[in-house]
Amino acid sequence: MNARPLGWSGIFRLGLVQAALGAVVVLVTSTVNRVMVVEYALPALLPGVLVALHYVVQLIRPRFGYGSDRGNRRTPWIIGGMAVLGVGGVLCACAAVSMPRHFAWGLMLAVIAYGAVGVGVGAAGTSLLALMAKRVEARRRAAAATIMWIMMIAGFAVTSTVVGHFLDPFSAPRLLKVTAMAAAAAFLIALTAVWKVEQSGGSDPRGGDAPGERGAAPASVPGTARAGGFGPALRRAWSDPQSRRFTLFVFVSMLAYSAQELLLEPFSGLLFGYSLGDSTKLSGSWHAASLAGMLCVGLLCSGVRRAGTLRFWTIGGCCASAIALASMAAAAVMGPGWPLRASVFALGLGNGVFAVAAIGSMMELAQRGEAGSAGTRMGLWGAAQALGFALGGVCATGIVDLCRSLLNSPTAAFAIVFSLEAALFFVAARLAARVESETKEKSPSSSNATVVLA
Repeated sequence: MNARPLGWSGIFRLGLVQAALGAVVVLVTSTVNRVMVVEYALPALLPGVLVALHYVVQLIRPRFGYGSDRGNRRTPWIIGGMAVLGVGGVLCACAAVSMPRHFAWGLMLAVIAYGAVGVGVGAAGTSLLALMAKRVEARRRAAAATIMWIMMIAGFAVTSTVVGHFLDPFSAPRLLKVTAMAAAAAFLIALTAVWKVEQSGGSDPRGGDAPGERGAAPASVPGTARAGGFGPALRRAWSDPQSRRFTLFVFVSMLAYSAQELLLEPFSGLLFGYSLGDSTKLSGSWHAASLAGMLCVGLLCSGVRRAGTLRFWTIGGCCASAIALASMAAAAVMGPGWPLRASVFALGLGNGVFAVAAIGSMMELAQRGEAGSAGTRMGLWGAAQALGFALGGVCATGIVDLCRSLLNSPTAAFAIVFSLEAALFFVAARLAARVESETKEKSPSSSNATVVLA
């Protein structure tokens, strides 16, 4: 018997889990890091390494996905992951306030805490995406991916605003209290959001869910993915050419995506003379354009009359991002006369289109593989994403510093890095195209061979 697809209310409920997850993550990666560097005058490298650690820990995502596959239940992994994430977030704050007095003990606690954050994000995030892949029908996947991104951004924004209000004036006890309250609130929101979601169809307020699509995964399968333990299941997921190539696509695209994030504001300040306020506004323009791109794909790829395929938008978003990054490289050479804001807006638009389409494709591909292996495959792609994020910022900033040192030219340094990122996005587009062509060759007559949205 097929599990009923989630309606819009069910999708929004799972979006709340993503918002709760983002709320705790932004505390750790933004607020606590700022406290270390500004209030406690610790080296900026320290939080940078700790944030990278939380990404590296997420390489165990496939194990979490496999665990949820075995039990065919995602909810316990989501709840458990959120609990670990919340505890890890509070421990990060404890570590930060301990370091000025007992640095060695504080550092040891920070390593444990950031590791726990990585474990929590990996367990909850992987299982959440696997649940979405299983329960969201094809025609709603692009919209569901858009909702997930927007809810995550909303979690960032709301938490930053509320926590920022209650942290003034700053004190160590206040930081611990506010962090604990925010983590508890996030856990309760996630717990409420997933309550009985796997037992219900997530009914649509307009009168029930859409019928199950052909080829949907059964609610309970004795799949071979559960046989032989985690190692064989992971090897089977990796040995599938389609899954392996999509893993490479996720890694390459996330490497390019994350590399640009740390460079935008320094680039505008060093080469275009932007003030701190102006560079912040430029970054805001990038985020706004990304949101516009996400909404565009979500609207065009949902409903009765849909435009294009997820493959089309994924490849198009990657190519648009590559062209925008090439224009950024040209901006580095041309200097202040270049329309930088237009290039940045185009970059954000391409990033938003590619991101939502890629997540929608991820949901689709997770359901095409071996029965009962969606969690393992999601975990594999989540690990690739985490590795891409961990390396992207480090590699981009490192290459800029190296080129500035060797060439004594910030212009050449930024032009080289933006050109490399553009090349990575073109490679990602090629990988995405080959994943889809392989799918067509393997099952030319299947109704789910491509996500036809037109």
